[in-house]
Amino acid sequence: MYGYIKGIVTEIESTYIILENNGIGYLIYTANPYSFKENSEVKVYLYNQVREDENTLYGFLTKEEKELFLKLIGVKGLGCKMALPMLATGSINGIIDAIDRENVLYLKKFPKIGDKVARQIILDLKGKLAKSDEVINGANYEELTEVLKGLGYKTNDIKHVLPKVDASKTIEEQIKEALKLMLK
Repeated sequence: MYGYIKGIVTEIESTYIILENNGIGYLIYTANPYSFKENSEVKVYLYNQVREDENTLYGFLTKEEKELFLKLIGVKGLGCKMALPMLATGSINGIIDAIDRENVLYLKKFPKIGDKVARQIILDLKGKLAKSDEVINGANYEELTEVLKGLGYKTNDIKHVLPKVDASKTIEEQIKEALKLMLK
């Protein structure tokens, strides 16, 4: 199993990219190949699907995208070739919101997703997915994240501090605590 690969994007096609690493060009299927830039170095999070007659790599720009993909392919009747276009045409938070609100029409807009599969996705995943950057350890930090971004802190720095902030405190106390942690 691969976690990620760093390399240079040497080719971009409609469904995949070729990523060169140490003289080897890896063909990686991605949700949106055109979000990559040719001749640029990138880190791609990978899922390796191994079957009797194939060995396929699927790539993602973020861990959150990969995690949602893995949850989607765990749904009965939904494979990699159906889950990947969902990520290409919908936002991560939009898909999660549709699942939590049981919005079958939203899910059916994706290619090859019919009524039966859409309902199965809702049945299997409702309440089990967290919106990215909002929920950490069961706590909602959306407002705190926005305040810290407004103060000029970077998203990666904020992600490291959020788990240490006490979610039971008021938003003002959370901000003070987060600022103290940022200065350490």
